[in-house]
Amino acid sequence: MQEEITENPVLESLERPKVAALDEVLGKPFKVLDDGFIRVIDYMGSDESIVQAARVSYGKGTKKVHEDRGLIRYLMRHHHTTPFEMCEIKFHVRVPMDCWRQWIRHRMANVNEYSTRYSVAIDSAQTTGAGEWRIQASGNRQGSAGFAESEEGKSLTEKERYLQTLAREVYDERLKSGIAREQARKDLPLSTYTEAYWKVDLHNLLHFLYLRMDSHAQYEIRRYAEIMGHEIVAKWCPAAWEAFLDYRVNSSQFTRLEMEVLTAITQGDSGKAVELGKSFNWLNKDTGEPKKNRERLEFEDKLSNMGLKAPW
Repeated sequence: MQEEITENPVLESLERPKVAALDEVLGKPFKVLDDGFIRVIDYMGSDESIVQAARVSYGKGTKKVHEDRGLIRYLMRHHHTTPFEMCEIKFHVRVPMDCWRQWIRHRMANVNEYSTRYSVAIDSAQTTGAGEWRIQASGNRQGSAGFAESEEGKSLTEKERYLQTLAREVYDERLKSGIAREQARKDLPLSTYTEAYWKVDLHNLLHFLYLRMDSHAQYEIRRYAEIMGHEIVAKWCPAAWEAFLDYRVNSSQFTRLEMEVLTAITQGDSGKAVELGKSFNWLNKDTGEPKKNRERLEFEDKLSNMGLKAPW
């Protein structure tokens, strides 16, 4: 028996989402550090694409319950990440190699980097001003706090200039002598700029920005993240960016331990709060004095942001 052939339902015609504010800066470089830049090469999707992806799961005939902005905020607030993956963006970046090492640790993008095995290394290195040399933080092994004295900074900058110049001269000499590029490059400093195309979806981009815009992130990569976020993503997906700032960047999350202490504080029971602090090993069990404890310090920062003081 011959099966009856049914026609496919007629689908509506679609237009590629366009964002006028982002189109205005497409291909235009945003300067970062002394010789770095970020520019947008291409993008796919917009705030509307996030909404479209979220609503397709509602099924045929489901009414729009939320406005677009409200739905995006709901998705961000409740960590529904898949719709944000429907938007993608491709950047062209020039970045110092030491900064790029941190960047490439985020294993959630498509990357094609400038090859110094195939091409001559970019003749540019990131330099440090005399007043920009940061001192190692005593309480954070991977952070900095304050700056070196001006005279010491001036000396360090002069030596940096000498080192970078010498390294480049030796590299160029090797190339002129016919040494293979793949070997000639081996003594170039990490301050040498590299370039790459970096394509990423919005969900993973926001995660990158959440970590690298943080005040504890290294200054150099933080500058890239801040420009990428405030100058580019804010134009591309403004509703998603607003929700990201409200629910991720400028919000606080409390652990179970913190909630117990916070509850005691709001109930006016400072004695209980102190006892809890002792039981959590935040405080000395005999004296009640604060111990060296990063978790406690993080909680005290959250209290300070709310205009509250620690009860110990």
